[in-house]
Amino acid sequence: MEHELKTLTARLLAQRWLPRSDRLVRRALVDETFRHELDRRLGEVGLRLLDNPYAAHVGLALQAELADPVFGAGREYAASNLGLTRDEIALLVVIWALIVLPKRERQVTRRERVDDGQSDLFGTDKPVAHGDSVSGALTEASLIADFGPRLGGRTKVRNFMLGKLARLGFIERRNGLISEGPLLDVALDYRVLADRIIHGTLGEVLAAAGHPLPETNAFALADVLPDEAGSEDEEP
Repeated sequence: MEHELKTLTARLLAQRWLPRSDRLVRRALVDETFRHELDRRLGEVGLRLLDNPYAAHVGLALQAELADPVFGAGREYAASNLGLTRDEIALLVVIWALIVLPKRERQVTRRERVDDGQSDLFGTDKPVAHGDSVSGALTEASLIADFGPRLGGRTKVRNFMLGKLARLGFIERRNGLISEGPLLDVALDYRVLADRIIHGTLGEVLAAAGHPLPETNAFALADVLPDEAGSEDEEP
């Protein structure tokens, strides 16, 4: 176990994220003793494992109480400890809202993209899905046309901001499409952001731009939450 713990810790530090399907990540998710020791070792250096059962990856983050000692309380940190400007953070939140909000609704109700608008009486018996079956893509041209003028200009969004979000692992860009990157769902907390966006000004802005959001927090639709039941990470 010692070698596996060292290996997993080193890989998380070096790669910043790992897929949930990874053998050692799976062990950390289902083996209580292994997870406890991993958390202890990460905690000794001020880190914690980012684990969201609806995300396809896990990652690392600073413990909350160490944010100021590590990054300081200056103006730059107030915007982002990843070096993101306010416009870049705004773009990130817009992309998160357009991809993750409908994705989470599909996951909680056990629907896939091809099932949107349909109901499934036995859907809650399905495991939580990840990947393209539940996570849609955005047309880059449409995103830039709708929000570029609000975020510093279309050229800036296309040539600089989207590239930066891709390098940080939040998004992937292919053939004019923007899809979910490894950190988009695991680094941004749905339970914190969802209601603020759906019932806030941003939700109105997105709807006015032709991007209506789900009407409610996805967890309000479910009687038993998958991350509470733990069904997704049970060993076969």
